[in-house]
Amino acid sequence: MPFCKRQSVFYLRKLVKRGILCMDTMGRHVISELWGCDFDKLNDIDFIEKTFVDAALKSGAEIREVAFHKFAPQGVSGVVIISESHLTIHTFPEHGYASIDVYTCGHLDPTIAADYIAEQLGAQTRETIELPRGMRPIEVKKAHAL
Repeated sequence: MPFCKRQSVFYLRKLVKRGILCMDTMGRHVISELWGCDFDKLNDIDFIEKTFVDAALKSGAEIREVAFHKFAPQGVSGVVIISESHLTIHTFPEHGYASIDVYTCGHLDPTIAADYIAEQLGAQTRETIELPRGMRPIEVKKAHAL
């Protein structure tokens, strides 16, 4: 199916705000840019792994698998696979920067995990967006006054 403006997330959000559509989503995806993070924390694989496992548990997720890798000379990347989806990170300690994704399905709130991670890494600046995933528009029938 070709992409068109009518299918874009941003166009559909405008329709939701106007009350024309309501959204049925399969998940919520939080993407955060974390700046001003502590170099040592960003470069410590054990700290990063523990932080991500704790974040998943704090959000109520069920952990399935955990995989993290330390790069030379610096940096860590990793994923915590949860029954409800995943949490990922890529760190750039030399820039005090980390990119994180927290994607959850069902009733879990991904902002709980994302907020915890940002706090633990000591992020001075944070830019976050949240995307509804697997959504499809559903027409809302407006009631007519009698």
